Amino acid sequence: MIIETSGGSKLLDPKLILQKLGLKDKMVVADLGCGAVGHFVFPASRMVGKDGKVYAVDIQRSVLENIEKRADLENLENIVGVWSDLERLGATKVESESVDAAILINTLFQNKDRETILKEARRLLKVGGKLLVVDWLLTSSPFGPPVEGRVDPFWVEQIGDQLGLRLMEKFSAGKYHYGLIFEK
Repeated sequence: MIIETSGGSKLLDPKLILQKLGLKDKMVVADLGCGAVGHFVFPASRMVGKDGKVYAVDIQRSVLENIEKRADLENLENIVGVWSDLERLGATKVESESVDAAILINTLFQNKDRETILKEARRLLKVGGKLLVVDWLLTSSPFGPPVEGRVDPFWVEQIGDQLGLRLMEKFSAGKYHYGLIFEK
């Protein structure tokens, strides 16, 4: 599934973005702030296969219910809904250092305590695990959040460095988004 603008052009291509992250069979992934339709949850589920696992993490229980219903309909047994407030360190009921990849797609701009969210993502990652951050560029666009509410990728890089996350790659995640991949 591709997130599209109202004009039909690609906004974010989950499969291409997740391929950059190197998802493969048997991996454990946490989509932190997975969103109402799980645009990244379902492609990730297919990429990690039946022996992998995808935690769909969100603060809205109705979001998780919808994702779990769709997972049931599509017979995807490797998707697990997890309710969490990502702005509370340790609140995500997933074991520390248990995931191969954590993803934050358009999550940081929606929250006030962004540093805690990055700390929570780091907590979940195994040593050698990767964190993918995709968020809005700091330029105006015909849609999306106001520019002043967007998150500077340089700030994300700085916090990542302070948390002991090594920046592996910067990339364009689409016309309106940047992408960063860190390794723990």
